[in-house]
Parts: sequence; structure tokens; C-alpha cells
Amino acid sequence: MPSAHLADRGVVRVSGEDAKTFLDGLITCDLDRVSPQKARLGALLTPQGKILFDFIVFEAPAEIGGGYYLDVLKGYAADLTKRLGFYKLRAKVTVEDLSDKLAVIVGWDAPTPNDETGLVVEDPRQPALGWRAIVAGEDSAEFAKASPEQYHAHRIALGVPEGGRDFLFGDAFPHEALMDQLHGVDFDKGCYVGQEVVSRMQHRGTARTRIVPAHYEGGFAAEVGAEVIAGEKSLGKTGTGADGKGLLMIRLDRAADALAAGETIRAGGIPVQLEKPAWIDFPFPGETQA
Repeated sequence: MPSAHLADRGVVRVSGEDAKTFLDGLITCDLDRVSPQKARLGALLTPQGKILFDFIVFEAPAEIGGGYYLDVLKGYAADLTKRLGFYKLRAKVTVEDLSDKLAVIVGWDAPTPNDETGLVVEDPRQPALGWRAIVAGEDSAEFAKASPEQYHAHRIALGVPEGGRDFLFGDAFPHEALMDQLHGVDFDKGCYVGQEVVSRMQHRGTARTRIVPAHYEGGFAAEVGAEVIAGEKSLGKTGTGADGKGLLMIRLDRAADALAAGETIRAGGIPVQLEKPAWIDFPFPGETQA
């Protein structure tokens, strides 16, 4: 029954009288869909619609002080805190980097801890990922039954990308990072930074580049950042990989053309087979279109 402490994850807290309206006006997810029982994937974008930070948004119950806790890649927690501070103006909010005090725990195929442990939710991206929790840092060792690498192998096998691992911050649109597929963008909410670009991509269907899961022949995945090619044509780059599975950021149209022509797709020189998870609903390379 594995659980792991993700030591590379940090926590940023946004609290205060205006916390909800302040954060809701900045990020991609709708905070009306966040509660102490339900988290949400979200992101802060550039005005051009590219992802600056992605994170899991937790809400704390009022009886323990309320506020929102952003589970973010630890190396970016200070930058996220500073960036949110730029937007604060006269809003009655406090933004704090609590990464040295709090820890992020995950569990899969394991019982969900009770809420006395900390903030505990089902992973909002895909139920198969398991549960996710924010706990006091001194309690993290209790849950370190498996390694972070085992967790990431589980995540990769499910086809779920993460920022800073499978795409570069400041370089990818939410659609490219599958945030529209993983409940990370609410298209019916009010304005937020970068919304116009993201909404246009949604309504026009112009996301030609996407992260897709793949199976490597031979059981070994290519290193992150290796080129993905078919014939003489570049399709994109590799993301993370483990246990013969991997994530690729590729041009869907070029991959579809290559497969239709009978060409082999190679990632870092290794032949791969693209694999479509059941939760992806966009046209996938290799599918027969009606």
C-alpha cells in the first residue's frame, strides 16, 4: 500500500478576507469548484496564455483558519509567492511560502488518511492517481513508504504530465499540457490572466501540439528533452519516462501523418508506440477518423 513524501513539492498559502476573489481572478480553475473535500488542478498563466506555474489547489476548512494552499514544484514556490504578491495591490490577502513547514504526501492503491492528518483529497486530475495530502513537515516520514520515483512511474503510466518535468514553464499552453483534459481549466468561469488566448484555442480547436503517453520498445525510456522523430521530420521532445513508459510533447498532425505513412516514431532513437488513455477525448494520432 504505497505512499510517498514528494520532497520536491512546496506549498504556498493564500489567505485573508479577499483570498477567494483574488485568486479566482488570476488562475485557470474555478474556486467555486474547490472545497475542503475537493481540490483542483490550476495554473497561473502569462498574458499570452502560457503556463508560468501549475499547482494543485487545496482549501482549508474555516475551523483551522481557511485559505487556499497551492501544492507547487518546490523550486518555484518562492517565485509563485512573489508573482502573486505583484497582483495583490489593495486586496486583503496574505501570500506565504510555507514550503519549509509543510509537506506534500501522495498515496496510490493505499487507504486514504483521515482529515486529522492534514488536508487530504482525491487527486483532482485522475482518480487512479490516488490521494494527495498536505501535512506538517515533521509528519512526512510517517508516510514515506515508497519512493518519489515509484510515484512518478505510476503517474507516467497513467499519462499525466507535470510542469517542470514534462514541459517547460513559460513555454507551454494549458491545452498542450493536457490541463483541459485533467480538469485544470474551467472554461465557464470569469476572467483570469491569459483567458482570452486559452478560450480561443478551446473554441477554435487550434491545439496542434500535445503531450501524449507512449510505450518504449525494449523497456527503457529516453532521457528528458530527447528529440522525437519520424523519418526525417521532427515531431517534438520527450518528457519524463519510467519502466518503459513515457510522455512526449509532439505535433499531433505530424504524428498522424507519420503513422498513416507507415513510419516508425522514435524518441531518443528508441521506437515508441503512442498509447491513448481512456480519459483523453481529442483526436489521437493513429485513430481512424469518421
